[in-house]
Order: sequence, then C-alpha cells, then structure tokens
Amino acid sequence: MNSREISNGILRAIFTIVLCCLFIYFLYKIQTVIVYLIVSLILTLIANPIIRFLQRRLKFGYNFAIIVTLVFFVALILGLFATLIPLISSQTDNLSSLNTKEIEKNFILLSDKIELFLKSHGIKNNLMSNPEKLLSKIDFTSITDLLNSIISFVSNFSVGLVSVIFITFFMLRDKDVFIKAAKWLMPDAHEDKILNSVGKINELLSRYFIGLILQTVIIFVLYLIVLLIFGIDNAITIALLCAVLNIIPYLGPIISTALIIIISLLSNINQDFQTVALPTTIYIVIGFSIVQFIDNNITQPIIASNSVKSHPLEIFLTILIGGFLFGIVGMIIAVPLLTILKVIGKEFFPDNKFIRIFTKGI
Repeated sequence: MNSREISNGILRAIFTIVLCCLFIYFLYKIQTVIVYLIVSLILTLIANPIIRFLQRRLKFGYNFAIIVTLVFFVALILGLFATLIPLISSQTDNLSSLNTKEIEKNFILLSDKIELFLKSHGIKNNLMSNPEKLLSKIDFTSITDLLNSIISFVSNFSVGLVSVIFITFFMLRDKDVFIKAAKWLMPDAHEDKILNSVGKINELLSRYFIGLILQTVIIFVLYLIVLLIFGIDNAITIALLCAVLNIIPYLGPIISTALIIIISLLSNINQDFQTVALPTTIYIVIGFSIVQFIDNNITQPIIASNSVKSHPLEIFLTILIGGFLFGIVGMIIAVPLLTILKVIGKEFFPDNKFIRIFTKGI
C-alpha cells in the first residue's frame, strides 16, 4: 500500500466521520419533528383497529372512518387536558401575587408538627429539628418559574397537537403509498419476511397501546375513587396525573405515591397532624398501594399476555436494561422494542433454538 492509497483512505475516513457528525447534528436539530413522527406512528397503530371496527360494524367509508377516529383522539386529548385548566387557570391568576412567604410559613408549620409527632414517640430527627436551616436550602421562588414553564408548555401543546394529527391523517390515508414505497426500497430476497414482520408488529403493538390506554383509564378511575373518598381537592387532576405517571414502569407508581403524600399533607396543613393529617395520608397511601397491587397482579399481566405475549420476568428485565441504557424514555419504549425484536427474530431466524424459545407464543 503506497502513500497515495493511505492518504485517500484517511480522507475517506475523515469524510465519513464528518458526514456522520453532520447527520447526527441534523437529527438533533429536528428532534421535535422526530418526536411528532413517533407519536403519529403510535396513534396510527392505535387507530388501525378502531378504523377497521368503524368500517366493518358501522359501514363507514375509509376516509370518513379516519376523520371520525382522529376527531375522537382530539376530543379525548383535549378532554384530558381540560381537567388541568382549572388548576392552571387558578395558578395563572395568582402567579403575580404568589405568596412565597406564606408557603415558607406553611412549610415550617408542617415540619414543626412532624417534629412534635416524632418526639412524642421517642424518635430523633435532626433534619426536622431545624426547619429554618432546611428552608434556607429551598428556593421557593422557583415555584413561579415552574408555573411559567407549565403555562409555556400548554401554549405550545396546540402546535404539537395539530402537527401530530396532520401527520397521522396522511399516514392513515396514504398507507398504501407508503407500503409501495417501502416495497420498492426492500431487497427482493427478504420482501415477504419484512412485510410479514411489519404486519405482525403492527398487530401486536396496536394491541399493546390500546391495552395501555385501557390500563391508564382503569388506574385513573381507581385513583379517583380513593381521592374522592378522602376529600382531596382537584381529585380529577391529581388522579389523571398519577395515572399518566403510571405509564413509566416501576418508577411511575413511586413518584405518584410521593406526590400524593405531599399533596395530602399540604391539604391538611391546618388540621391536627397526629389525628387528621397523618392518618388521612396513611389511608390514601394504603388506597394507592391497593390500586398498584391490582394493576401489577391483574391489569398488567392480562395486557402483557394478550398484546406483547411476553413473560413478566422478561418484561421486567427488558425495562431494567432500557432504563440503564436510555433512562425513563428507555423504560417506556422497552416493551415495544422487545416486541419488534421478537417478531423480527422469529421471521428471519425461525430455526434458531434460542429464538424459538424466546418467541414462543408469537
């Protein structure tokens, strides 16, 4: 190999690296569009069985069924966010006059009550013994910034919603065009296998996302019942938030429980801590624990067995790996990715002993 060949190889390597860096930078700049595409793809998977139902049972035309389904999605999404409007509106009205001094006063009052309760039971707690020191490390003015961020998110949400619905509409309406384009790009030797994989993935993930929505609705109703029993304000909003957090595997229920503990204690800030605030919070946590027990042992196994067809341990390990690699996003997308890998593995390597065991039931 002469010096010219070496220099050409180095130039090609540099050129390839530069192209890769530019491509990664391009993906970074259009990350919002990529998110819109992913959400649209998920909505497409969810919409397909609904459209088929409207066509077969109600005899709707294909385009009309698409429009009805998308209108239903928009109404559902707006309905869910409408439950947040009273809370956001009230915070917006008080944003300019938010009394952080009152919050600090309530925090000290709550910490004093906890300290008194612990002392009465012979428990030492250095953290709560000096609430002013703890308070000095908390910036309550950041609450205003948080509320501003929430309002900004809500204002930008409409743009994202319109974009996603627009993309989803064309994904559904021009599905055959996309399939033809994909076939043209596919190698002929693997065309049948790829198409079979796509069809199976579409079926399983449609079941999974519909099951996930059903699971979220069930959790929302059960959380709402618990909160209404104990008279927590904004019960619908809190139950909805906790139900959505439940989508995050394993971490979601923990965050929901921590959130409801804080909300319950602050809701009963002016009540006696030992006889009212603490017992009420404990009862609510017990109620949430019962809901999570029902979800973990009844709802989730049914959805897993009827949609992604995976063993609970398999799902747990997959979520764990996804969490280690990509954080919370990895935990959320772990199960769909597992399903995709299993379908592809079974289609392309059906004779492999490990693949046969791994994909049993698909």
